[in-house]
Amino acid sequence: MLRLDDERAIIQTVDFFAPVVDDPYEFGAIAAANSMSDVFAMGGTVMMGLNIAAFPDYLDMSILAEIFRGGSDKMQEAGGAIAGGHTVTDDEPKYGIAVTGTIHPDRIWTKAGARVGDQLYLTKPLGTGVLTTAAKQSVIDRPALQPAIDWMLQLNLAARNAAVEHNVSAVTDITGFGLLGHAHEIAQRSRVQLRITAPALPILPRVEQLIEDGVIAGGLGRNQDYYLSDHANVKIDADCDPARVALGFDPQTSGGLLVSVPESGARAFEKAFSDRELPCWHIGIVSDGQGVRLVRE
Repeated sequence: MLRLDDERAIIQTVDFFAPVVDDPYEFGAIAAANSMSDVFAMGGTVMMGLNIAAFPDYLDMSILAEIFRGGSDKMQEAGGAIAGGHTVTDDEPKYGIAVTGTIHPDRIWTKAGARVGDQLYLTKPLGTGVLTTAAKQSVIDRPALQPAIDWMLQLNLAARNAAVEHNVSAVTDITGFGLLGHAHEIAQRSRVQLRITAPALPILPRVEQLIEDGVIAGGLGRNQDYYLSDHANVKIDADCDPARVALGFDPQTSGGLLVSVPESGARAFEKAFSDRELPCWHIGIVSDGQGVRLVRE
């Protein structure tokens, strides 16, 4: 954050990755939504962005144009504009945006404010990593992938607008480290334990069956290996469903917001989402202790 004056501050973030879907326009829009997510997770609004792209010589430039069009349209949906960018030649397409946003310097959300007794909410279902992997492996068809595409295309702006009216304690967006990995960031910085209830996790259609069939994203295993190692403090109760455990480590693209809300404001927080017809799932609580614990109940 760069404070400009007593009322304004600049926040910046950047993200880019290889295609998660085949359609160039959808890829561009999903990458843009993912890139902007950190700004919304800080409670800010988007001003502008710079394209960051890598593109192979052997592909038609019309494909790159569609990627940029998807990114530009999604940026406009958020109230911002693409102001330029940079492209390099690479063997694999990659795209993302360096995003600039604004926020009041005294109202920025961090990962360090969760307190014992807070209630935990998630604003998008999990499983995009599993479904996009299944599509790449031709295990599922386009209709089965569509729910994941729809959610990845959804900006976290509406959730931010609903949450910003309330006294939230800590917020993060859920992306490559999975739910449990990003929850660990809040727990570590807030010096508390996040107790997440496995059966309460919202899941995209077909994901549990795909996990049981052995279809998982490569990043899921890496997340699990790291966060269950001595380097981190993530614990899993023995009676948790193995598919739900795997879901907690599934790397998300353009995932939802994980929000820690004081218990006294939880009901009003839920009402703000229901009044806007926005999804919001209660998935756990903040307690004494350290790290993250996935529990059955």
